[in-house]
Amino acid sequence: MRKIIVPTDFSENAQNALRYACEVFKYERSEFILMHAFADEVYESHLNVSRDLFEEYREKVKESSLKELQSIIAEMEKNPCNPRHIFTSEAIFAPLVDAVNELADRENADVVVMGTKGETDDRNITFGSNTLQVVKYVASPVLAIPSNYTDWHPEHIVFATDYSMPFRKRELKLVSTLAKSFAATLHFVHVSSFESLSFRQQDNKSFLECCLEENQLEFHTLVGKEVIQTVEKFVEEKEADMLIMVNHRHSVLEDIFFSNTIDTLGLKMKIPFFILQNLPR
Repeated sequence: MRKIIVPTDFSENAQNALRYACEVFKYERSEFILMHAFADEVYESHLNVSRDLFEEYREKVKESSLKELQSIIAEMEKNPCNPRHIFTSEAIFAPLVDAVNELADRENADVVVMGTKGETDDRNITFGSNTLQVVKYVASPVLAIPSNYTDWHPEHIVFATDYSMPFRKRELKLVSTLAKSFAATLHFVHVSSFESLSFRQQDNKSFLECCLEENQLEFHTLVGKEVIQTVEKFVEEKEADMLIMVNHRHSVLEDIFFSNTIDTLGLKMKIPFFILQNLPR
Protein backbone atom coordinates (compact mmCIF):
# COMPACT_ATOMS: atom_id res chain seq x y z
CA MET A 1 0.00 0.00 0.00
CA ARG A 2 1.25 3.45 -0.93
CA LYS A 3 1.80 5.62 2.16
CA ILE A 4 1.24 9.33 1.54
CA ILE A 5 1.66 12.00 4.22
CA VAL A 6 -0.37 15.18 3.71
CA PRO A 7 0.47 17.93 6.23
CA THR A 8 -2.31 20.47 6.64
CA ASP A 9 -2.79 23.84 8.30
CA PHE A 10 -6.49 23.61 7.30
CA SER A 11 -6.02 26.22 4.57
CA GLU A 12 -7.53 25.97 1.10
CA ASN A 13 -4.03 25.45 -0.31
CA ALA A 14 -3.59 22.39 1.91
CA GLN A 15 -7.00 21.09 0.85
CA ASN A 16 -6.06 21.51 -2.79
CA ALA A 17 -2.85 19.53 -2.24
CA LEU A 18 -4.90 16.70 -0.70
CA ARG A 19 -7.29 16.66 -3.64
CA TYR A 20 -4.35 16.56 -6.05
CA ALA A 21 -2.75 13.67 -4.14
CA CYS A 22 -5.96 11.66 -4.27
CA GLU A 23 -6.30 12.21 -8.00
CA VAL A 24 -2.68 11.58 -8.98
CA PHE A 25 -2.61 8.33 -6.96
CA LYS A 26 -6.19 7.39 -7.86
CA TYR A 27 -5.20 4.09 -9.48
CA GLU A 28 -3.22 2.83 -6.49
CA ARG A 29 -4.20 1.28 -3.18
CA SER A 30 -3.10 4.11 -0.89
CA GLU A 31 -3.24 5.34 2.68
CA PHE A 32 -3.41 9.11 3.04
CA ILE A 33 -2.17 10.21 6.45
CA LEU A 34 -3.51 13.70 7.18
CA MET A 35 -1.41 15.36 9.83
CA HIS A 36 -1.41 18.64 11.69
CA ALA A 37 1.60 19.75 13.75
CA PHE A 38 0.44 22.19 16.41
CA ALA A 39 3.40 22.88 18.73
CA ASP A 40 4.12 26.35 17.32
CA GLU A 41 0.46 27.31 17.63
CA VAL A 42 0.40 26.36 21.32
CA TYR A 43 3.74 27.90 22.27
CA GLU A 44 3.08 31.20 20.51
CA SER A 45 -0.41 31.61 22.02
CA HIS A 46 0.49 30.93 25.65
CA LEU A 47 3.75 32.58 26.60
CA ASN A 48 2.98 33.65 30.16
CA VAL A 49 0.66 31.13 31.80
CA SER A 50 1.01 28.42 34.40
CA ARG A 51 2.03 24.91 33.41
CA ASP A 52 -1.45 23.58 34.24
CA LEU A 53 -3.15 26.11 31.97
CA PHE A 54 -0.59 25.43 29.27
CA GLU A 55 -1.27 21.66 29.38
CA GLU A 56 -5.01 22.27 29.35
CA TYR A 57 -4.74 24.51 26.30
CA ARG A 58 -2.51 21.97 24.53
CA GLU A 59 -5.13 19.26 24.98
CA LYS A 60 -7.86 21.57 23.69
CA VAL A 61 -5.86 22.37 20.56
CA LYS A 62 -5.17 18.69 19.98
CA GLU A 63 -8.85 17.81 20.35
CA SER A 64 -9.87 20.63 18.02
CA SER A 65 -7.24 19.60 15.46
CA LEU A 66 -8.42 15.98 15.47
CA LYS A 67 -12.02 17.11 14.92
CA GLU A 68 -10.98 19.24 11.93
CA LEU A 69 -8.95 16.37 10.49
CA GLN A 70 -11.89 13.99 10.87
CA SER A 71 -14.14 16.53 9.17
CA ILE A 72 -11.79 16.63 6.19
CA ILE A 73 -11.69 12.84 6.03
CA ALA A 74 -15.49 12.59 6.16
CA GLU A 75 -15.70 14.99 3.22
CA MET A 76 -13.11 13.07 1.20
CA GLU A 77 -14.86 9.76 1.85
CA LYS A 78 -18.14 11.02 0.37
CA ASN A 79 -16.77 10.82 -3.18
CA PRO A 80 -13.53 8.81 -3.05
CA CYS A 81 -11.27 8.71 -6.11
CA ASN A 82 -10.68 5.03 -5.37
CA PRO A 83 -12.60 2.82 -2.91
CA ARG A 84 -9.25 1.33 -1.89
CA HIS A 85 -8.06 4.68 -0.57
CA ILE A 86 -7.79 4.83 3.23
CA PHE A 87 -7.67 8.07 5.24
CA THR A 88 -6.14 8.34 8.70
CA SER A 89 -5.27 11.35 10.85
CA GLU A 90 -2.52 12.49 13.22
CA ALA A 91 -2.43 15.60 15.43
CA ILE A 92 1.14 15.91 16.67
CA PHE A 93 2.53 18.24 19.31
CA ALA A 94 5.84 19.00 17.60
CA PRO A 95 7.33 21.42 15.08
CA LEU A 96 6.25 20.57 11.53
CA VAL A 97 9.60 19.21 10.32
CA ASP A 98 10.05 16.99 13.37
CA ALA A 99 6.48 15.73 13.10
CA VAL A 100 6.78 14.89 9.39
CA ASN A 101 10.16 13.19 9.87
CA GLU A 102 8.93 11.10 12.79
CA LEU A 103 5.76 10.10 10.95
CA ALA A 104 7.62 9.31 7.72
CA ASP A 105 10.05 7.04 9.60
CA ARG A 106 7.33 5.32 11.60
CA GLU A 107 5.07 4.69 8.60
CA ASN A 108 7.87 4.13 6.07
CA ALA A 109 6.11 6.74 3.93
CA ASP A 110 6.63 7.02 0.19
CA VAL A 111 6.00 10.72 -0.29
CA VAL A 112 4.93 13.94 1.43
CA VAL A 113 2.36 16.00 -0.49
CA MET A 114 1.71 19.61 0.50
CA GLY A 115 0.89 23.01 -0.95
CA THR A 116 3.73 25.28 -2.01
CA LYS A 117 2.23 27.88 0.32
CA GLY A 118 0.18 27.74 3.47
CA GLU A 119 -2.43 29.90 5.08
CA THR A 120 -0.73 33.21 4.29
CA ASP A 121 -0.59 32.52 0.51
CA ASP A 122 1.90 35.30 -0.25
CA ARG A 123 1.87 35.67 -4.04
CA ASN A 124 5.34 37.21 -4.02
CA ILE A 125 7.07 34.03 -2.82
CA THR A 126 7.52 30.64 -4.43
CA PHE A 127 7.48 28.47 -1.32
CA GLY A 128 5.98 29.23 2.07
CA SER A 129 8.28 28.85 5.05
CA ASN A 130 6.74 25.55 6.17
CA THR A 131 7.06 23.94 2.73
CA LEU A 132 10.62 25.16 2.38
CA GLN A 133 11.57 23.71 5.77
CA VAL A 134 10.07 20.34 4.87
CA VAL A 135 11.91 20.25 1.55
CA LYS A 136 15.19 21.17 3.24
CA TYR A 137 15.09 18.90 6.27
CA VAL A 138 12.77 15.94 5.62
CA ALA A 139 14.38 12.91 3.99
CA SER A 140 11.23 11.76 2.13
CA PRO A 141 10.36 12.88 -1.41
CA VAL A 142 8.16 15.98 -1.40
CA LEU A 143 5.48 16.75 -3.97
CA ALA A 144 4.63 20.47 -3.70
CA ILE A 145 1.39 21.66 -5.30
CA PRO A 146 0.86 25.32 -6.30
CA SER A 147 -2.21 27.18 -5.08
CA ASN A 148 -5.37 26.48 -7.08
CA TYR A 149 -3.64 23.98 -9.38
CA THR A 150 -6.38 21.64 -10.67
CA ASP A 151 -4.94 19.89 -13.73
CA TRP A 152 -4.98 16.45 -12.12
CA HIS A 153 -3.74 14.30 -15.00
CA PRO A 154 -0.08 14.78 -16.02
CA GLU A 155 0.83 14.17 -19.65
CA HIS A 156 4.34 15.63 -19.85
CA ILE A 157 6.66 15.31 -16.84
CA VAL A 158 10.04 17.05 -16.97
CA PHE A 159 12.81 15.37 -14.95
CA ALA A 160 15.83 17.69 -14.72
CA THR A 161 19.05 15.87 -13.82
CA ASP A 162 22.80 15.98 -14.34
CA TYR A 163 23.10 12.19 -13.82
CA SER A 164 25.94 12.83 -11.37
CA MET A 165 24.47 10.98 -8.36
CA PRO A 166 23.00 7.46 -8.13
CA PHE A 167 19.23 7.37 -8.16
CA ARG A 168 17.22 5.58 -5.48
CA LYS A 169 15.30 2.66 -6.92
CA ARG A 170 12.30 3.17 -4.61
CA GLU A 171 11.89 6.79 -5.68
CA LEU A 172 12.24 5.91 -9.37
CA LYS A 173 9.57 3.24 -8.94
CA LEU A 174 7.27 5.90 -7.47
CA VAL A 175 7.93 8.16 -10.48
CA SER A 176 7.42 5.24 -12.86
CA THR A 177 4.09 4.26 -11.33
CA LEU A 178 2.80 7.82 -11.31
CA ALA A 179 3.74 8.43 -14.95
CA LYS A 180 2.49 5.05 -16.15
CA SER A 181 -0.90 5.57 -14.51
CA PHE A 182 -1.57 8.47 -16.91
CA ALA A 183 0.54 7.30 -19.87
CA ALA A 184 2.64 10.42 -19.29
CA THR A 185 5.93 10.98 -21.10
CA LEU A 186 9.02 11.51 -18.92
CA HIS A 187 11.31 14.13 -20.45
CA PHE A 188 14.83 13.91 -19.00
CA VAL A 189 16.62 17.23 -19.31
CA HIS A 190 20.38 17.56 -18.85
CA VAL A 191 21.74 21.12 -18.92
CA SER A 192 25.46 21.19 -19.61
CA SER A 193 28.23 22.94 -21.52
CA PHE A 194 29.49 19.50 -22.58
CA GLU A 195 27.82 17.17 -25.06
CA SER A 196 29.25 13.90 -23.71
CA LEU A 197 28.64 12.22 -20.34
CA SER A 198 31.29 10.87 -17.98
CA PHE A 199 31.36 7.14 -17.23
CA ARG A 200 29.66 7.81 -13.89
CA GLN A 201 26.90 9.78 -15.59
CA GLN A 202 26.49 7.08 -18.23
CA ASP A 203 26.10 4.38 -15.58
CA ASN A 204 23.54 6.42 -13.60
CA LYS A 205 21.59 7.11 -16.78
CA SER A 206 21.61 3.40 -17.66
CA PHE A 207 20.28 2.55 -14.19
CA LEU A 208 17.55 5.11 -14.65
CA GLU A 209 16.56 3.66 -18.05
CA CYS A 210 16.47 0.17 -16.56
CA CYS A 211 14.18 1.21 -13.71
CA LEU A 212 11.86 3.10 -16.07
CA GLU A 213 11.81 0.64 -18.98
CA GLU A 214 7.99 0.45 -18.90
CA ASN A 215 7.61 4.22 -19.30
CA GLN A 216 7.65 6.54 -22.27
CA LEU A 217 11.03 8.29 -22.10
CA GLU A 218 12.62 11.14 -24.00
CA PHE A 219 16.13 12.46 -23.33
CA HIS A 220 17.20 16.04 -23.99
CA THR A 221 20.62 17.67 -23.62
CA LEU A 222 20.44 21.46 -23.48
CA VAL A 223 23.49 23.68 -23.74
CA GLY A 224 23.68 26.35 -21.07
CA LYS A 225 25.05 27.42 -17.70
CA GLU A 226 21.91 28.78 -16.02
CA VAL A 227 20.27 25.47 -15.10
CA ILE A 228 17.07 26.76 -13.49
CA GLN A 229 16.30 29.28 -16.22
CA THR A 230 17.04 26.74 -18.99
CA VAL A 231 14.81 24.12 -17.36
CA GLU A 232 12.00 26.65 -16.82
CA LYS A 233 12.08 27.57 -20.49
CA PHE A 234 11.90 23.89 -21.47
CA VAL A 235 8.96 23.36 -19.08
CA GLU A 236 7.08 26.22 -20.72
CA GLU A 237 7.81 25.01 -24.26
CA LYS A 238 6.62 21.49 -23.46
CA GLU A 239 3.61 22.77 -21.49
CA ALA A 240 4.70 20.31 -18.81
CA ASP A 241 2.41 19.20 -15.98
CA MET A 242 5.11 18.43 -13.41
CA LEU A 243 8.79 19.12 -12.73
CA ILE A 244 11.01 16.58 -10.98
CA MET A 245 14.47 17.30 -9.57
CA VAL A 246 16.76 15.46 -7.15
CA ASN A 247 18.07 17.28 -4.09
CA HIS A 248 21.57 16.08 -3.17
CA ARG A 249 24.88 17.41 -1.92
CA HIS A 250 26.24 20.21 -4.15
CA SER A 251 23.17 20.09 -6.39
CA VAL A 252 21.51 23.17 -7.82
CA LEU A 253 18.53 22.61 -5.53
CA GLU A 254 20.65 22.37 -2.39
CA ASP A 255 22.41 25.61 -3.31
CA ILE A 256 19.05 27.32 -3.81
CA PHE A 257 17.23 25.95 -0.78
CA PHE A 258 20.05 26.46 1.70
CA SER A 259 21.07 29.91 0.54
CA ASN A 260 17.46 31.17 0.61
CA THR A 261 17.78 32.52 -2.93
CA ILE A 262 14.97 30.46 -4.42
CA ASP A 263 12.84 33.52 -5.11
CA THR A 264 15.64 35.59 -6.62
CA LEU A 265 16.61 32.83 -9.04
CA GLY A 266 13.28 32.83 -10.79
CA LEU A 267 11.93 29.45 -9.70
CA LYS A 268 8.29 30.51 -9.82
CA MET A 269 6.47 27.21 -9.84
CA LYS A 270 3.15 27.11 -11.71
CA ILE A 271 3.05 23.31 -11.86
CA PRO A 272 3.59 20.58 -9.23
CA PHE A 273 7.22 20.27 -8.18
CA PHE A 274 8.34 16.76 -7.21
CA ILE A 275 11.57 16.88 -5.18
CA LEU A 276 13.36 13.57 -4.75
CA GLN A 277 15.76 13.42 -1.82
CA ASN A 278 19.26 12.04 -1.92
CA LEU A 279 20.56 13.83 1.16
CA PRO A 280 21.59 12.34 4.50
CA ARG A 281 19.83 14.16 7.35
